[in-house]
Amino acid sequence: MHLCYNKIAMFILFLLLWIILNGRFTIEILLIGVLVSILISVFFYRILGWSLKKDARLLRNLPLLVIYALNLIREVFVSTFHVMSLIWTPHGKPDPLMVEFHSGLNSRFANTLLANSITLTPGTFTVAHEDDRFVIHCLRPEFAEGLEDSSFIRLLRRVRP
Repeated sequence: MHLCYNKIAMFILFLLLWIILNGRFTIEILLIGVLVSILISVFFYRILGWSLKKDARLLRNLPLLVIYALNLIREVFVSTFHVMSLIWTPHGKPDPLMVEFHSGLNSRFANTLLANSITLTPGTFTVAHEDDRFVIHCLRPEFAEGLEDSSFIRLLRRVRP
């Protein structure tokens, strides 16, 4: 019964959006809007697997995800300067190594976000990722320090399922 209300609510939201975006209200716009809203609602539920519960979870975690995004931007800038110092200094040579660790994160979303964040950070990239096991390539050994308890992992542990 709860799922039925979610589907009806989604349909009504799409229909209202259709009418608002058209800027006027006629029978033709309403009938086409009903058809389009049904098709989009079915697409969202069947193909994309959308649910109101998933959106509520995302909204609940939104402040933490914004903090995570700001932290990612900061880490990208800091890492960029470290990699640039390798390039510009005569003694700055890469000393690559592979590091394997377990994140301890239970969520597939959190582990995927972590893998992508590591790859976005200059000097490191994710070579392999399965469940909470990661294999990371680092340009220098100091880039690998603290990966198991990075700021990314600490923030992702706070994400509520």
